[in-house]
Amino acid sequence: MASNEERPICRLSHPTQPHSLSRRAGKVPPSGCFACDKDEFSPASTFHYCCTTCDVEFHEFCHRYPKKLTHPYHLQHPLTLSTQNTEIEIKPGYIFKECNWCGDDLRDGSQFYRCLICNFCLDLSCSQNIPTLTITNPKSHHHSLSLFPWPLLFPCEACGLISLLEPSYACFQCNYMVHESCIDLPRVVKITRHPHRLSHTPFLPATTLLCKVCYKKVDIKYGQYSCNQESCSYVAHSKCATHMHVWDGRELEWEPEEDEDEDVASFKRVGDDMIKYFCHEHHLKLEKYDSVRDAKKQCEACILRIDSYDFYNCKQCEFSLHEECADLPRKLAHALHRHPLVLETSPILDYNSAGCSTCARESTGFRYKCSRNDCDNEIQIDVRCVLVPDCFIHKSHEHPLFISTSYSRKGNISCNGCKDSVRDEYYLQCTICAFAMCYRCATIPDEIHYKYDAHPLSLCYGEGEEKEAYWCEVCEKEVNPREWFYKCNKCCITIHLECIFGSSVYIKPGYTFYFGSESMKIIGNSSNTRPICFKCDHRCPHSVYYKLFEKDFCSWFCVWTSDIENCNNSESE
Repeated sequence: MASNEERPICRLSHPTQPHSLSRRAGKVPPSGCFACDKDEFSPASTFHYCCTTCDVEFHEFCHRYPKKLTHPYHLQHPLTLSTQNTEIEIKPGYIFKECNWCGDDLRDGSQFYRCLICNFCLDLSCSQNIPTLTITNPKSHHHSLSLFPWPLLFPCEACGLISLLEPSYACFQCNYMVHESCIDLPRVVKITRHPHRLSHTPFLPATTLLCKVCYKKVDIKYGQYSCNQESCSYVAHSKCATHMHVWDGRELEWEPEEDEDEDVASFKRVGDDMIKYFCHEHHLKLEKYDSVRDAKKQCEACILRIDSYDFYNCKQCEFSLHEECADLPRKLAHALHRHPLVLETSPILDYNSAGCSTCARESTGFRYKCSRNDCDNEIQIDVRCVLVPDCFIHKSHEHPLFISTSYSRKGNISCNGCKDSVRDEYYLQCTICAFAMCYRCATIPDEIHYKYDAHPLSLCYGEGEEKEAYWCEVCEKEVNPREWFYKCNKCCITIHLECIFGSSVYIKPGYTFYFGSESMKIIGNSSNTRPICFKCDHRCPHSVYYKLFEKDFCSWFCVWTSDIENCNNSESE
């Protein structure tokens, strides 16, 4: 016979005085199953259950759903197993439509438990939740807590939120109410959005503060996390600080502080305006940009052109870095991920691994990856997206934008720049209005140099009224003035974004990927006679094109949608 710890509870017994079920040999209960009244049994069953106190028997898998039960969510009356039929009133003048605990609809034909006395309804999923009636020595309170068998209709003392979907517990001596999930909140945590540890406190002094995760007001009357440093006013909601996308799950109450003096710099200075970068064999010198000499140079980190300002350059090879990109640390705590990130500079061999998790663009530049081997999120962020700050000021919007809290997202959200749906976890949002922006649009340069214009082009964020017709300088098609585009007011030039960047602007010429067992080369498209794409039969219009099986493709889309096997066979012939 199974031990008491392994024996299930008889669902007919009262939760305050539960009975345990005992196993009996034989698949079919001799007196019949109290739950289903059937003699059939599952081929997987090897025994049946009985409760000697209640004098009932169950099939091995039927004891969870007896005809009647007393549940902790409704201790005052027994509940009866019923079947939902929207066309028939189970009780005159009353049709049961939803579970009184979770609020989910009771579908037609589904089974649920109902109280014959007061019409309380509980769906089968909620009926399987058996919360503890009394919690002794809880982490969050100095008295025992008792189950409050009704959805909590006022704020939880530990998190300040109202949640109707989970049990709550109460200390009636202290008038203290808390959600079940908040009873064991960690006392000390560390999140990547802040350099110091945060401690859970039951309240704060009278002041107005914003949560630095969701940027909404913190109610100081309820529990929240605040910085351990006296001079720091950083604060976060309890649920925000401990969310799975924000917190790494480690309780640090008795853990020693980490070493904050770790050297994470990417270079060492070896002379005046001279550095030794950690992944390059030669020294780099800080130089002034020369429009003639440096017109074709690209930053190895972000792959954008070196087109202005100071940059680091290698005199012995074609290695260059923007000054801002060279300053990026080798290890970084970033709000986009709950673990520290490390800078990865090694070449990407598989094109399918070249995409950024935040903006979805492929890039051959440097990227940040999670430093933890046991992390279940294979995040990869390119350096352009990493450089977007937590509080982001964009010229297209009057309010600051913040990194989204996707767990509070409701419905589909579109980017106000490109109008596409934002990625589930990675976008920027305004906390004052409904404005949202994807990382692809947030990292589009405000100003860019075009080889056929002496002046820099400025990014235009759409015009409210159509003043005049615009035509693209590159493709000679009309430009929609309500969409983003580049323009030069002095020369009256307008260009589509896709005509400036193309489909592979962050793929550097000369790179080689592997497509299965074959190598795919990235070729710079600088010749006067542009090659014709094997797939779409158009000339390759962008700065690079792809060569596979000695065939030319204008984009990765054309490579991916081509009949590769036929392409390979035609080459072999």
